[in-house]
Amino acid sequence: MRKVAIAVSLAVLSLSLSACSKSSSQTDISAASLDTAEWASSARRELAERVAGRAAHGLDHIAFPAPGDDAAALTAQALRLAGALSSGVSDPAALHEVYTLKRPAPDLRKGLAAALAKNAVGQWLDSLAPQDEGYRQLSKAYLAIVKGGAGQGAAAPTAPAVPVIPERAKPLEPGSSDPRIPAIARQLGALGYLDGGADRGGSSGQVYDPTLVKAVRRMQADYGIKPDGIIGGDALEILNLSDGDRARMIAVAMERLRWLDRQPPETRIDVNIAAARLTYWRDGRIVDSRRVVVGEPDTETPQLQSPIFRLVANPTWTVPRSIQRKEIEGKGGDYLRRNNMTWKDGWVVQKSGPKNSLGLVKFDMQNEHSIYLHDTPAKALFSEAQRQRSHGCVRVEDALGFAEMIARDEGVLDAWRKARATGDETFVKLPRQIPVRLMYQTVLIDEGGNAVVRSDPYGWDDRVAKALGFSAATMHRLRGGGGDVGP
Repeated sequence: MRKVAIAVSLAVLSLSLSACSKSSSQTDISAASLDTAEWASSARRELAERVAGRAAHGLDHIAFPAPGDDAAALTAQALRLAGALSSGVSDPAALHEVYTLKRPAPDLRKGLAAALAKNAVGQWLDSLAPQDEGYRQLSKAYLAIVKGGAGQGAAAPTAPAVPVIPERAKPLEPGSSDPRIPAIARQLGALGYLDGGADRGGSSGQVYDPTLVKAVRRMQADYGIKPDGIIGGDALEILNLSDGDRARMIAVAMERLRWLDRQPPETRIDVNIAAARLTYWRDGRIVDSRRVVVGEPDTETPQLQSPIFRLVANPTWTVPRSIQRKEIEGKGGDYLRRNNMTWKDGWVVQKSGPKNSLGLVKFDMQNEHSIYLHDTPAKALFSEAQRQRSHGCVRVEDALGFAEMIARDEGVLDAWRKARATGDETFVKLPRQIPVRLMYQTVLIDEGGNAVVRSDPYGWDDRVAKALGFSAATMHRLRGGGGDVGP
């Protein structure tokens, strides 16, 4: 999955909504007079074509009543479609308790006025959705599923990717042979449990071999199923996404991309919470990607935008009240001594050192939610397929190596190394802040341009799908409770 995550990083968007930025002096129609503006027949036709073709954006489950010939109704429909394409149908801040990512905010009335004056309504509407290759590939994948449903739309019942075992058949036991094994291997690969799952072939490709069994056991453990390696109904339900399920998740993925700023900072750090991957962008190109550990389902990492403003060498950790109350109080002095903790002014504080839950570096961020990136002594968690194991902060694989990279790029490498050498908590301010975006995306685009559907660890796809007009899905959810005491 490494190349998948590197290729994606949400493919975040570099084109502006240029058609929305024309000044009113360039048009013969003012934004204020839109409701009475004359709609030429060509403009009406172009609007009708874009509404009819809205499946290209996963919007075909949303009704757009025919506006007739009324100018106000035509304007209202055009603005509704334009809003959906430019910044999404839904408001992420209303769907989530925390959502602070920068969003597009074009002046749609001014843009429509300019488009009507230039007789370019279709061109203007086409310019509003994300223009990057990742979005286009999601659109292509969605349309392929819709067309495969015999024109009935993505909600039409379709065959699942892994055929369901008939009731009379026995579950798949280790060592057995079955023609469904290649499909099972592909989905295990997509979910991160198997390397090269899509490349398994030959006669041995139909054998449920030990490598597959190990992958299935890991998946079962993550989802709270008895990890016996037997592929029964529960295991198949996780693997067995129907085309309708896939279409629903792809539509949600497109909606999330429409929420995002079209001109993100060229130097930034993006974290995909759902995939538990970090991508480091420098001057508009990806220079690094690595695994992270994020919040478990009961202590989710929020979707926010917040800058790193300093590196902290040998950090101490002041334990939050919630963790102190639930996981430390009552454990006694021996526990505190073993973990290099002490009481200070009514708080439990963990001293600097290799046992510190923040590890040996903290990437300090500015936000009111006390969310930041950091190192960890719990290195084994990075080998997990589902890395939603923390209390909400983001643990970075080889965090010391990443800190060296940041320090070198920002010209403070000498200061950083001196800070590390002290052995005490020491702060190294960055000469410029580095924006960090914590996002959630359950569909990735691999290097071949294929849409790879991963799990929805927090169940956040449901609320977005409902806003897009999709029915609720019943899917296994990732089991919480697998983390440690760290943030």
